[in-house]
Amino acid sequence: MIRFDHVNVIREKRKILNDINWHAKKGEHWAILGLNGSGKTTLLQLLNGYLWPSSGKLVVLGETFGQTAIPELRKRIGWVSSALQQQLNPNDIAEHIVLSGKFASIGVWTIPTEAEKQQALELLIKCGGKELIGFRYGILSQGQQQIILIARALMAEPEILILDEPCNGLDLFAKEKLLEDIQRIADEPEGPTMIYVSHHTEEILPCFKKLMLLKDGSIHKTGKTVDLLKEDILNDFYAKPVQVVSMSKNRLAVFPK
Repeated sequence: MIRFDHVNVIREKRKILNDINWHAKKGEHWAILGLNGSGKTTLLQLLNGYLWPSSGKLVVLGETFGQTAIPELRKRIGWVSSALQQQLNPNDIAEHIVLSGKFASIGVWTIPTEAEKQQALELLIKCGGKELIGFRYGILSQGQQQIILIARALMAEPEILILDEPCNGLDLFAKEKLLEDIQRIADEPEGPTMIYVSHHTEEILPCFKKLMLLKDGSIHKTGKTVDLLKEDILNDFYAKPVQVVSMSKNRLAVFPK
C-alpha cells in the first residue's frame, strides 16, 4: 500500500524529512504520533502527491512517484484534514459536500446520477450523520463537519483513508462520538487501510495496531502499538519523563511527570 525507501525532503537547505523508510501493508491500520514540527504534515503531503521527495523512492498503491499520474492516484486516497475544511463552501448542504468526494473536487461540477446521490446519503447516514441531511455545512459544529468530511472521503471508495488530527477542536463528547465512527469504519471487512495522525495517544484506538513515532523529521521507531506505548520508550521519544495511564476501551493516555 505504502512504501518509503530512503525518502528525504529538503526545503530551503533545511531537511524536513530525513531517510524515511516505512512500509505499510493492505489492511494494516497505522497511527502516527509526533509533536509539532516532527514532520507529520510533510509526510501526509507526500502521500497525497502534494509534495515530491527530494531523494529516495516513494510508492503509493503500487504507483511509483515520477512514473504515474498523481491526480488519478489522489482519487484512490481519502484525506480528512482541517486544511480541507477551509476550502469548502459553507453554504453547501451536507450531502452535496459528501457527493463532491466522488469527483475529488470542491463542489459538484458535473451532473450526478441518482445512484451517486443515494450513495452520498447512505454514506452520511452510515458515518453517523443522518440528522445532518439538508443542513448547510457552515452552520454545523466542528464535530458534525468532521463526520461530513469522513463520509466525503469514503465517497470515492478509497483504498487508503488518512485522518489528519480529526479530533482537533472537538469537545469531550464530540471526540468520543467521532472515534466511535472511526472504529466502525475499521470494523468494515472491505474498508480502507487507515492512517491516523495525532499528538494524543488517547485517540489511538485498538484498531490502530501499528504505530510510527516521528521525531524531528526522522522515524524514531515503528512497530506494534502495544509495544511502543510504554513509558521507557516514550521517555526516550519525548526526551522528557512521562506517565502512561490506562483508560477505558483499551486506550492509553500520556502525561508529563
